[in-house]
Amino acid sequence: FSPGRRRRLRGAPCGDMARATAQVAKPQRTIVVCGVPNGLLEDDLMADILTIHFQKRKNKGGDVEDIVYPTPAKGVAYITFEDRQVAEDVIAKAEHLLQDKRLPMACPLKVYLYGENVFTCVSCRLDLSILRGKSALEDLVEDLKKNFPVLSFGTLHPDGQIIVQGPFSSIRDLQNKLAFKLHSSLSKSEVKPGRGEEPTDPGPNTGPAKTDSSLEASNNFVQSTKKEGLILTLDTDIYLYMKKFKEKMYRDSLKKCGVISHEFRDGEVTTVSLDCLASPSVGQLELAKNIIEELAASLQSSLRKERLSLERSGRAEKRQYEKVCENVSSQYPGVLVLPHSTYIDIIGTSSDVYEFVQQVNKMAGHFQKEPWR
Repeated sequence: FSPGRRRRLRGAPCGDMARATAQVAKPQRTIVVCGVPNGLLEDDLMADILTIHFQKRKNKGGDVEDIVYPTPAKGVAYITFEDRQVAEDVIAKAEHLLQDKRLPMACPLKVYLYGENVFTCVSCRLDLSILRGKSALEDLVEDLKKNFPVLSFGTLHPDGQIIVQGPFSSIRDLQNKLAFKLHSSLSKSEVKPGRGEEPTDPGPNTGPAKTDSSLEASNNFVQSTKKEGLILTLDTDIYLYMKKFKEKMYRDSLKKCGVISHEFRDGEVTTVSLDCLASPSVGQLELAKNIIEELAASLQSSLRKERLSLERSGRAEKRQYEKVCENVSSQYPGVLVLPHSTYIDIIGTSSDVYEFVQQVNKMAGHFQKEPWR
């Protein structure tokens, strides 16, 4: 699973090859925990509190084999149990409330089974302000929590912003639900003006869309919705891989359907807006949407991701790792390397990513003790 600080509680196998082999059998025994309070305590202490919580019988827990915390996603931990049944029992429990005298308050947690691929947990910033007036935002959030119990919802801010974490598939369904809700409210509000009346104001966000804004707050989202376009969401890593290695297939498919696309990247989620080149056709849009979703699904099931943490590396070490990754990339044409300020993501098939990591470790030498965590 996604790299982070790994604490081996019960003698898990050591060494890269043993670790990679052991992880193959782990997904069915591993849960993803969202809503872990971030920044309140030291990481090791928080990992201990989580371990104790999921070992308690009253929480349907049992022996914990391994815990990964922190992870690249804030507020997310991965916990592996020794027994698969324990993982299933923990997930079946309706509510998990993290309580400890060292925490200022009880914290609700969301748990779900770790998927076989690594694109299992994403964070998404939603801007619900465009729905203000259609319904009370607080009531809307409560309704969403009931409809998407597996998702972890952050604090709703006065400007309508809220952070949501959870499985990508659930994030996608959530955004589709919000898009449908907005589309319905726009359709109801569109009334043809009578004589002497001014046309109905289309509402806010009618200026140029900002590329760094979230889907719900962007003009293009409003405009494409009113044009009967279609919206779909993709994991950003999957989208970037598709763009680099499947660009021709992607564009040719859209062209055959007579459809154009506009993409909006917002952190870990990318939104794709589809519109017809000529007169709107629901059939054409649906066909294009299905093609893209099938392509994304096939990539999602076959790709893996490893993250090289550079948080403790100086500028020279970071640059050295980047150069090493650039050199190794020529040997693995199907691997995507995504450098960031504090880490480097390596995305490709399981075998390619594993071999890529081995090559980087070998070439990088010993200037960092444990580059792959």
